[in-house]
Amino acid sequence: MQSRRIAILEDDESQAALTHRILESAGYTCSLFAQGRALVNALTRDSFDLCLLDWEVPDMSGEEVLVWMRAHLKEAVPVLFVTARDGEDNIVNALDKGADDYLSKPIRERQLLARVAALLRRAHGQDRHQELIRIEEFELNQERQTIHRHGEAVQVTSKDFEAALFLLRNPGRLLSRSHIYESVWGRSANINTRTVDTHVSRVRVKLKLTPENGWQVTPIYQYGYRLQRLNDGSDVGKATE
Repeated sequence: MQSRRIAILEDDESQAALTHRILESAGYTCSLFAQGRALVNALTRDSFDLCLLDWEVPDMSGEEVLVWMRAHLKEAVPVLFVTARDGEDNIVNALDKGADDYLSKPIRERQLLARVAALLRRAHGQDRHQELIRIEEFELNQERQTIHRHGEAVQVTSKDFEAALFLLRNPGRLLSRSHIYESVWGRSANINTRTVDTHVSRVRVKLKLTPENGWQVTPIYQYGYRLQRLNDGSDVGKATE
């Protein structure tokens, strides 16, 4: 099961620990940041599926981080503001700056999980428990970890399957090596990051993700990879029954 990565910007240690515990218990992989600039620096070299931003943090406010994200990130990473500021003007301002949703403190576990799940569904549109997934010419069976291309079986290892599934579910996105690494091997794994490059290369060859077949896997120097559909790609990555 591939875990979604969430960045949490919160300088209050008890609030950060509470949010981290709730989300990690629900199966998400979380990274904590106590300063806005630290999160911005991380976003320049890493990728996340969602960001939770507190409003008032040292050196660079959550609002300033949001403005930076919308100006500099090519992907519209979903943003949930979690803050004690619950006045109408504050809410409208956050939404106008590009926030996707707003949650007031104190944090309520069920409400937080529901908002996070809704934003991830809206952004990525996949049923993570779905056994059979069809993406363009590929059919992936999560239970059996098998892949068929145009109806023909592709021989893959378990890790090849996980890497292929992650790439195909995220077309057009800049994916950092650490994001791919955690999604395929898990955060606790102890492998060389070159292993990521090896598996991405294997997947590209085995699934024929090449320009002549309408795909392109682009390495991004000192960052990671982007899988692109070379046509308009508007429906790529949407899983169907």
